Amino acid sequence: MAARESFLFRADKRVLDALRKWAADDLRSANAQLDWILRQALRDAGRLKTDGSGKGTDEETDTSGDEASST
Repeated sequence: MAARESFLFRADKRVLDALRKWAADDLRSANAQLDWILRQALRDAGRLKTDGSGKGTDEETDTSGDEASST
């Protein structure tokens, strides 16, 4: 498993309360729920590759804009 980094996340109280409720409904911690939400959003946006196991990798897709070299 890739090393995990910590960072401070500030959120509006209503957003954090809703996140905690959603996490409890899914039997996850708020941290795990936020990680899941972010991974889903990154995959949906094409910014997080998947490794075939259904879990996203920590590698971002190439957004350098150098599309000419790939054709």
